[in-house]
Amino acid sequence: MAFEIFKKEVAVIEEAKALLEGGGIKDKETRGHFEKLLRDYEKLFKSTKKLVRLSDRSEAELNKLAGSLDEKNKTLEGLSTKLSKYLSPQVYESIFSGGTEVQLSTERKKLTVFFSDIKDFTQTTEDLQAEDLTYLLNKYLTEMSNIALEYGATIDKYIGDAMLMFFGDPETKGVKEDAIACIKMAAAMQRRMKDLQDTWRQKGYEKPFSMRIGINTGYCNVGNFGSAARMDYTIIGGEVNLAARLEGQCDPDGVLMSYETYALVREFVEAEERPPIHVKGIRKEVRPFAITNIFDSHEAERRVIREDREGMVFFVDMDKVGEGERKQTVENIEAALKEIKGKWKV
Repeated sequence: MAFEIFKKEVAVIEEAKALLEGGGIKDKETRGHFEKLLRDYEKLFKSTKKLVRLSDRSEAELNKLAGSLDEKNKTLEGLSTKLSKYLSPQVYESIFSGGTEVQLSTERKKLTVFFSDIKDFTQTTEDLQAEDLTYLLNKYLTEMSNIALEYGATIDKYIGDAMLMFFGDPETKGVKEDAIACIKMAAAMQRRMKDLQDTWRQKGYEKPFSMRIGINTGYCNVGNFGSAARMDYTIIGGEVNLAARLEGQCDPDGVLMSYETYALVREFVEAEERPPIHVKGIRKEVRPFAITNIFDSHEAERRVIREDREGMVFFVDMDKVGEGERKQTVENIEAALKEIKGKWKV
């Protein structure tokens, strides 16, 4: 088989054969040397062609293997992306970077625990169609989870309408800083809930969700619990239960924290002490503190502007107005205001 890359070698062999066949070499001894040289050159040429064939075959196999590996890598990337949806980003990163061994092991750490749920969720959802309930719950969990990730919370799990999160593992900025981040996150969540409530009312939902939040700081066991076949990265302990109990005592749209948390964040938040309470599963008397300045800066941060009274409904969802539509939106509002002023002579 002739190869394009061997055109020159083939031409040399053909010329040498033609020279011999044409009697171009008269001297017998010289002719013998030339014939031997030609035979050796032809053998070398055949060996070279075999090596090239093997090289081409190996290259083809390597290309095939590389394609297969590339396909497998894409499959693994897709699977890991799907898996990341079931794990907190910090836990996912810790596992896939090799920082955490996937084995049954726990540590005792001081964490700030966040627990929330929807007030009267069962009663509220009785009047909702399944499609409406799915929309509201997924919207609520999505918005709250985005805020949680923004502040660095480890999202432990969703329990129906409830959320369990914590600060201090697998990453920590220090016990005090973790507690401050948790309180800021909780306030941001309640402010966002106000916007969502306005949006949901505008869409016709008469009783939009109201969230309650309980926060506590204390020592918990954190790590992988379960079996070798199925484990869950979570936290357990009395301090986790206390956060859940505080949530149950919290006002709708409020945040209730333990004294342990309040002591760490008192410089950064305004709160009022509530009467001591006794909660199931906690032997000691609990001193709860309710945050009072959640909405103080809300007007400046609002993404939804809504005014609704007799004879007037005004609603703007700033997240829904695209950048290219802002000027037109302002002009529409100004035109409406001009018309009102003209008719009312104000």
